[in-house]
Amino acid sequence: MSKVRVAVVGTGYLGRFHAQKYAALPQAELVGVADIDEQAGRTVADAVGAEYVADHRQLIGRVDAVTIAATTSAHFELARFFLERGVHVLVEKPMTRTSEEARVLTELAESNGVKLQVGHVERFNPAFLSAREGLTEIDFIECHRLAPFKPRGADVDVVLDLMIHDLDVMLSLVDSKPASVSAVGTGVLTNTVDIANARIEFESGAIANVTASRVSTSAQRRFRVFQQSQYVSIDFGEGEVRRVIAASGWNDAEPLKAERWSLDKGDALLAETESFLDAIVHDRPCVVSGRDGLAALELAEAIIDDITRRAARRKR
Repeated sequence: MSKVRVAVVGTGYLGRFHAQKYAALPQAELVGVADIDEQAGRTVADAVGAEYVADHRQLIGRVDAVTIAATTSAHFELARFFLERGVHVLVEKPMTRTSEEARVLTELAESNGVKLQVGHVERFNPAFLSAREGLTEIDFIECHRLAPFKPRGADVDVVLDLMIHDLDVMLSLVDSKPASVSAVGTGVLTNTVDIANARIEFESGAIANVTASRVSTSAQRRFRVFQQSQYVSIDFGEGEVRRVIAASGWNDAEPLKAERWSLDKGDALLAETESFLDAIVHDRPCVVSGRDGLAALELAEAIIDDITRRAARRKR
């Protein structure tokens, strides 16, 4: 396969960026973009020099792979349509509305022998990639993901909108399954949850405390990992990493030794797209597989369920 023939389905805020990445990569041939909104679709198509189609079904027979960047409610049907027809799929996060839908897609991709990658882009963040080395036996994770309100993400609650990024990252680090979840959340600007906090205990004994808010006055994407004799702080937004390591003894003049480094923020979305194409061309597993997307959704649902239970108890 000299070039992978690709298309983007959904040309909203994220879809246009996906189209730009494909257009910039020599290993991809951007055949077209699809959107039921003709004006939005044609605007993106013209900008990247691709064909616009109103109906995604017109792409069958013309593409090897698609990126699905439509609204979350449309992910399942769109992804299933292409996977059933042997087309590789990169689907934006959250993968689907429910873990049951995600399970169907994952099993469909596996049975049809096609790639299914989920758009958890923080896995390709240079700061995370440089910091994860040496994080092997994690005891505690603390993370905060705060952002101003953006209506484009309000079709789902904050757990699926923002927190799921950190859930996927922590699941990629902790080699253990979640054992229990305790969570609280509330709505501020919408009828769903806009700010949430969860405490997750893993079977290994590791604990994670994660907070997500989409009603903050400023943005923050910080992730801290603690294990015996060291901790690492990652600022996903600024591309900064700080590692603090214990010296030989607590009574040393300087019991803790710190190192800090900053990286070029790079282009995580471009790296994600390249990784997807590489998995197709070389028949390699996707870095963020359908199984990964399913696991993050299952944990997100456990958090949402506990928030719902607590809210119901308060109303009694």
